[in-house]
Amino acid sequence: MTTHSTYRLAFASDNYAGICPEAMQALQQANNGYAASYGDDRSTEQACSLIRELFETDCQVFFVFNGTAANSLALASLCQSYHSIICQEFAHIETDECGAPEFFSNGTKLLLAGGHHGKIDLTAVEQLITKRSDIHYPKPRVLSLTQATELGTVYNPNELQAAGDLARRYGLQLHMDGARFANAVASLGCHPADISWRAGVDVLCLGGAKNGMALGEAVVFFNQQLAEEFDYRCKQAGQLASKMRFLAAPWIGMLQSGSWLERARHANRSAALLEERLRQLPGVELMFPRQANSVFVRMPPEVLQGLQALGWRFYSFIGAGGARLMCSWATTRDEIEAFIKDAAALATQATA
Repeated sequence: MTTHSTYRLAFASDNYAGICPEAMQALQQANNGYAASYGDDRSTEQACSLIRELFETDCQVFFVFNGTAANSLALASLCQSYHSIICQEFAHIETDECGAPEFFSNGTKLLLAGGHHGKIDLTAVEQLITKRSDIHYPKPRVLSLTQATELGTVYNPNELQAAGDLARRYGLQLHMDGARFANAVASLGCHPADISWRAGVDVLCLGGAKNGMALGEAVVFFNQQLAEEFDYRCKQAGQLASKMRFLAAPWIGMLQSGSWLERARHANRSAALLEERLRQLPGVELMFPRQANSVFVRMPPEVLQGLQALGWRFYSFIGAGGARLMCSWATTRDEIEAFIKDAAALATQATA
């Protein structure tokens, strides 16, 4: 029987990777002497300033412990309980937040729209907005997009601009779940502002944990009026860190060094290599376009089961025969080649 000591976790999730050196060094530097608590410290001030410089705009920045809190509290700040949030049917806030957006907003309803390869269909969004206008229908208030999407695709600036235009036309706020925002920037080769506030995003939940930090996300309000009393929401939800410098400091190390982008590029390049190798295997089918740091494949059941028996761990929540393989800042070529070697042997047996 496979034990935890023999698990091979390289492709299970980018959450499985450790802390990258730049973030760790910044943490160690922050762990020097005394500092004021609850965000009233130099590290938090500097990290906020660096995020403003990154996006080339003034904005309100708050640090929370995880993505669930970032998304849920941000959405709660945009809605009343009788409002609704429109998102793609595979959006993380729908499939993986255990109802937290609804909980923290006191019951705001999620309305689901379809779309191709994880991207939301704006025609379907408009149909949901205009479907009803009576008092018995939860009034649409927010359009939420995930960048990169849960299926590994990326919205380009034109697509986001179209979404922003639609939201403004109907008086909706535009929220972005950017847990893998860095991977999207690396994929597109664009300026971060081009796929955020310049496209109409009002609030961005900017991912840190998946980018190489230990924990922590930044909630970035480009529309600063929407940030009013957000600090109280963080406190009430248990997201106001007393030693805030340790949430903020890794951002300093990542942003000053440029490693926030380089680490994302490495993850994307690793996924591209993994995709290339997988395409060469018999009986293996790519399910969605690879645009960031994930590869979705369909394999014969005996191949998936064989890989798991050999200790490889990956998620298979996307249907029969499907697997999600994630690459991170720490993924190595040797890990990719080892996985492909095992997969190739199993695939050859399965198709013999």
